[in-house]
Amino acid sequence: MFAGRTALKAALGLVVIVAVVIGLRQARPETRDDTLPSISAQQQALTGAPAALAALHAQASQVLDGSLAARLRALRGYPVVINKWASWCGPCRAELPVLGRVAVSSGKQVAYLGLNAEDPNRDGAERLVAQFPQSYPSYRDPKGRQARALGMGSVFPTTIFIDRRGRVAYLHQGPYDTEAALRADIARYLKEKV
Repeated sequence: MFAGRTALKAALGLVVIVAVVIGLRQARPETRDDTLPSISAQQQALTGAPAALAALHAQASQVLDGSLAARLRALRGYPVVINKWASWCGPCRAELPVLGRVAVSSGKQVAYLGLNAEDPNRDGAERLVAQFPQSYPSYRDPKGRQARALGMGSVFPTTIFIDRRGRVAYLHQGPYDTEAALRADIARYLKEKV
């Protein structure tokens, strides 16, 4: 009887270890590339973008105060991808390189914006975008009001797709793990080949 309990405990321990290892690999695949080009390299790649999109690139990696709604009105006529993130959110951090690379490669056709929601202080947000430079600005939303107005819910990260007419086309909750997945949703919901 004692040997059976010991074997059962050992088997359960092994199951827990295997589950943890699988979870860690899924959370951070070994092939993940967290590098992003510098802001100047991103801006050089985006030279020639239409004026409304070039204005976003001129504010690359800035954490701005103000109204995201006003910016969206100025972007009417362009498809927009808005990513809600926070510096305390591990999946948000893991997703930033994916967003950054896709935004650089398609930033002449698609507008990208960040929404730094429910972050306790600006310093954490600014440190994170310094670590993972983005070709677009993020708006501060410390109380989550702008995110709620867009219907982004409470999940972090959340990405919303707004069509050229200014209407929500799709809401994706959770991180994008690959550039291919993000590109597929842009093509599907915004009808843009990126």
